Amino acid sequence: MRSFDFAPLYRSSVGFDQIANMMDRVLTNDGATPSYPPYNIEKLDNDAYRISIAVAGFSDSDLSVEVREKALIVSARKADEDEAKTYLHRGIATRAFERRFHLADHVQVIGAAHANGMLHIELERQVPEALKPRQIAISSEVKAIDKDVVDAKSVN
Repeated sequence: MRSFDFAPLYRSSVGFDQIANMMDRVLTNDGATPSYPPYNIEKLDNDAYRISIAVAGFSDSDLSVEVREKALIVSARKADEDEAKTYLHRGIATRAFERRFHLADHVQVIGAAHANGMLHIELERQVPEALKPRQIAISSEVKAIDKDVVDAKSVN
């Protein structure tokens, strides 16, 4: 297993500790990523995403989609109604699962739909107006407060 030292990143930046923590989580999995159920993550637009999860054999009531502490948690639990059946071959897995997706800042879950054995979860990045880039007008006039600050600095 590889070990990375993020100390240089911490010395020269502020707020990137979340990225380092996320990389630590990924690296500690050591390749043991669960493959059930299979899923896709699509980028639909600059700020729109869709997670599609193959959930064949599950009904709407068997599925749960929850957002908790910047994490999207999708889980399924099938009722034990299949015990009375005798299978000659059982290739459709309906075992319980829980799949977690870490959500970036300002990413919101818009909705979920279940159709044709696929669970589609729509996500959108909704950046608040206060955090969006804005253009600052440049004027040639110096305000009285700014002039006092400039004069005080020139005295020192």
